[in-house]
Amino acid sequence: MSYETLVKVQNLQKWFPVRTGLIEELVFKKKKYVKAVDGITFDIKKREIFGLVGESGSGKTTSGRLLLNLIKPTGGKVYFGDQDITKFNKKELKNYRKKAQIIFQNPYESLDPKMTIFDFIAEPLHVHNIENVEERVYESLKTVELNPPEEFFMRYPHELSGGQRQRVAIARASVLDPEFIVADEPVSMLDVSIRSSLLKLMLNIRRDRGISYLYVTHDLATAREVCNRIAVMYLGKIVEEATTDKLLENPLHPYSQALIAAVPVPDPEARKSRVTISGEIPSPIDLPSGCRFRPRCPHAIDICKNVEPELISVDDDHKVACNLVNS
Repeated sequence: MSYETLVKVQNLQKWFPVRTGLIEELVFKKKKYVKAVDGITFDIKKREIFGLVGESGSGKTTSGRLLLNLIKPTGGKVYFGDQDITKFNKKELKNYRKKAQIIFQNPYESLDPKMTIFDFIAEPLHVHNIENVEERVYESLKTVELNPPEEFFMRYPHELSGGQRQRVAIARASVLDPEFIVADEPVSMLDVSIRSSLLKLMLNIRRDRGISYLYVTHDLATAREVCNRIAVMYLGKIVEEATTDKLLENPLHPYSQALIAAVPVPDPEARKSRVTISGEIPSPIDLPSGCRFRPRCPHAIDICKNVEPELISVDDDHKVACNLVNS
């Protein structure tokens, strides 16, 4: 694996404004925001699969869309190579689209029901004025193991199964030979029986084409199978980052420990340590003071009430944001 950095994220933020009462806005001049992503920093290396893991509402999907410039950040920078994509003009952004693509979570919504499979995959080729369209679409369908490819050219999405639809989505994302793909929960909507085959397909594409992935998921079991490194997100912040082996074997943050403890083990006689966290994830509008995980943390100490922990290296390739660990 090459360790040259492809994508570098620096203090990235995305705050969505929330409408409050007219009196509160005009008289008290108070504005509230959903702090979906609130200052995250990480990098993705060439040929690497970097996992972003956390509960729903932690900011994973928003982070992925920011890395593709599908939405504009409130603050921070995203570098693709040595270029800051947040400052791209229309021409530069169009060129970036050839290098960076996305696989959406829901294959039933990401495909246009009025377009044939051929037209759907061919559309980005027409947008970027690429020749040999039929050949490229054929090879793309062959790569995702929809055989024989020509039989799928004139089919519509409603004629395909969920697994076949997601293969089509992967074919479209990879038809331009991008360098980087954001995979947003790519197998969560599919039957368990076909998840492994699609993950294996993504790994084969990475191996053959040298693509880097941001793999967004709430499922540590699938992240274990495909990711080289994993960052755990909670309420818009990264609370722990490490290589996959280090994170799963020695999680340091209580939230990471709880997520890993919740992963089922296919052995009825296996004993697992139980790590319980209480309550639901707080609102990203009214964040807790100090450590954001404090209201649910079984190990919270006094300093957690007032001090928000920073993401600090505790070992090679292992960072954690926890007052207890870093004290």
